[in-house]
Amino acid sequence: VQLVQSGAELKNPGATVKVSCKASGYTFIKPFINWVRQAPGQGLEWMGRIDPEDGGTKYAQNFQGRVTVTADTSTSTAYMELSSLRSEDTAVYYCVTIISDFAYWGQGTQVTVSS
Repeated sequence: VQLVQSGAELKNPGATVKVSCKASGYTFIKPFINWVRQAPGQGLEWMGRIDPEDGGTKYAQNFQGRVTVTADTSTSTAYMELSSLRSEDTAVYYCVTIISDFAYWGQGTQVTVSS
């Protein structure tokens, strides 16, 4: 199982970032894909998740209206889009899937929000 994320991003406040997570080594449509982030000096924060089989999503209340998670089953790729970026969104963003009670993580994507 491998999750490979897109590269680091530098964004201005108010912009939108889209991070990708390409999956391989398992049946993409079966487990949910979660997105979590870790800001400097902070713990992990769950943002939302998608069921790739039917596109169903669930989001953390903190991110409602700003985050959109999608999945492209033809390329086994999940995406997380975060809008209206602010400096507090500077963090490392991870995609995570759980298979047979084991969590598989992407390598992380650094998103820096700065003017």
